[in-house]
Amino acid sequence: MTYITALTASPSGWILALLASFILGISKSGLKGISIIIVTLMALAFGAKASTGVLLPLLVVGDIFAVIYYNRHAQWSHIIRILPWMILGVLIGTVIGKDLPPNIFRWTMAAIILLTVAMMYWWDRKKSKKVPSHWAFAGMIGSLAGITTMIGNLAGAFSNIYFLAMRLPKNQFIGTAAWLFLIVNSFKVPFHVFYWDTITYQSLMLNVKLLPGMLIGLFVGVRIVELIKDDFYRKMILILTALGALLLLFK
Repeated sequence: MTYITALTASPSGWILALLASFILGISKSGLKGISIIIVTLMALAFGAKASTGVLLPLLVVGDIFAVIYYNRHAQWSHIIRILPWMILGVLIGTVIGKDLPPNIFRWTMAAIILLTVAMMYWWDRKKSKKVPSHWAFAGMIGSLAGITTMIGNLAGAFSNIYFLAMRLPKNQFIGTAAWLFLIVNSFKVPFHVFYWDTITYQSLMLNVKLLPGMLIGLFVGVRIVELIKDDFYRKMILILTALGALLLLFK
């Protein structure tokens, strides 16, 4: 597989991948909104589509840590509401992303981020902060999150919008998202293994080498999140998600 060979032979590839794994750890510890930076770095190291398979096992490990640490804060009513739509989106994304050429794959990811930035801006500017209760809101956000998580591990921006719209406090936000993504990311694994062929023995060996960087990021991130107050956390998520979106567009 050429992307694995390139990474092994390139010091810059290892630097990008290790940095991405470190930031992934920080993200999974609760510092949401920076997942787009991770996707960008991994795409630079491996290529857009191949990077989705390299990244997914690390995401699952990070999700397990987040569930263990924040489990008591999870709000299952929100998970049950959005999960079926995300599963549907994953199935759609599996079909859409199977044979997409690399350039179209990359531009599709860029288009998704443009939409995300617009949605984030619209929500932040709304005068009414009433929590959306109609099933169509969960259906739209959940389906888009499912499609984008399969195509490019980019569901974080959409899930951020959903949980921010639900007005969840910091720890409930993190704990609920942790369980949601552990379920969804685990559901994605067989499609990457058997349908897309993006998770292989070789890619898993790369995950083992990248795992220490993610573990360090997890512990650093927990310390950072503990220092952040609820009100500032909400603003920070909005800003980081928008900045990450712009980074991916101009990579």
